[in-house]
Amino acid sequence: MSVESTEEATAAAAAGLADAADETYESGAPAGKGSSVSRLEEEGDVAADYLEELLDIADIDGDIDIEIRNGRTYISIAAEDNSEGLESLVGRDGEVLEALQELTRLSVLSATENRSRLVLDINGYRKERAGDLQQIAEDAVAKVKETGAPVALEPMSAYERKIVHDAVADLGFVSESEGEGAGRHIVVSND
Repeated sequence: MSVESTEEATAAAAAGLADAADETYESGAPAGKGSSVSRLEEEGDVAADYLEELLDIADIDGDIDIEIRNGRTYISIAAEDNSEGLESLVGRDGEVLEALQELTRLSVLSATENRSRLVLDINGYRKERAGDLQQIAEDAVAKVKETGAPVALEPMSAYERKIVHDAVADLGFVSESEGEGAGRHIVVSND
């Protein structure tokens, strides 16, 4: 499947977002009531239904797994073989994955009337990226130790910044987010 047809399928799925969410809401599922775990399970089910429909529209094979941990729903999509279709849903530097995660969160919001903080991963991209971010944090701390000067990192998503903040804190250093919008980045220092 070409990138263009994947983008068209993603657009078609986004257009069907309200329809799919309305069906889920009207099915009698409670909207945001109950315990936190049942709310997260409902969130995972709505998200999985939305993503399954998207994969069907795009004619991409993938297995969806839902996991609840640390008060958050984690959804992963993987293929047994290395599917190019799934890779196109990650995009360059995870840009398509971020957009798809936001669409999935909107689907959950529409169906449950609750904001979602779910995390979507495709083919282990986020897991691999977490290792890269750990290395970025370690390199920044090493540079701060060497020069004593603060180190500004490249802009990254809020989720990635959280991983770096945690890694820097574990190394005994300080990090702060600076900037606005797409230019928001981390500055690592020793104080």
